Amino acid sequence: MDISARSDYAVRAMLTLAASGEGGTPVSVVRLAAEQELPRKFLEAILADLRRSGLVSSRMGANGGYLLARASADITVGDVIRAVDGPLAEVRGERPQATSYEGAATHLRTVWVAVRSSVRSVLDGTSLADVLTGDFPDAVTEAVAAPGAWENR
Repeated sequence: MDISARSDYAVRAMLTLAASGEGGTPVSVVRLAAEQELPRKFLEAILADLRRSGLVSSRMGANGGYLLARASADITVGDVIRAVDGPLAEVRGERPQATSYEGAATHLRTVWVAVRSSVRSVLDGTSLADVLTGDFPDAVTEAVAAPGAWENR
C-alpha cells in the first residue's frame, strides 16, 4: 500500500489540531505548516478537502484558523485518508469487489477484498486520539507485533 504525501500531511495536520485542544483556539495554516514542516500551499488545499468532508471547520479573521469538527476520538485515520485521497483500496480504479478475473486468477478478487478489509481494520479502527496517546487498538498492536512487521521485503 502506498500512503500518499497528501494523506500523510492530512493526518499530521489533523493530529496537530487534535493536540492543540478540541473546541479551543483555532490553529492557523501557518502554524500547522511550521509545526509539521509541510508546504503551506499544499496544506491549504488539503485543509479545504478536510473542511468539505466535515472533518475540520475554519474561522476567518486575525485569530482565525482551523479546528476539528468532531472529537479526536470520533475521527479515524481512515476518515482522513478518504477525505483527501478517496477509497482506501482500489484495483485499477475499481472497488475490489467490482473486479472479476478468468482462468488461473479467478479467485484473486477474494485477495483484494481481504486486503481492503485488513486496511480498514487498522485505519478505521484507529482514531486520532489513539495516535496521540499511543494507546492503539488490538488490530494495530497485533499487526506491529507480527514477525517481520518492521522489516522491508
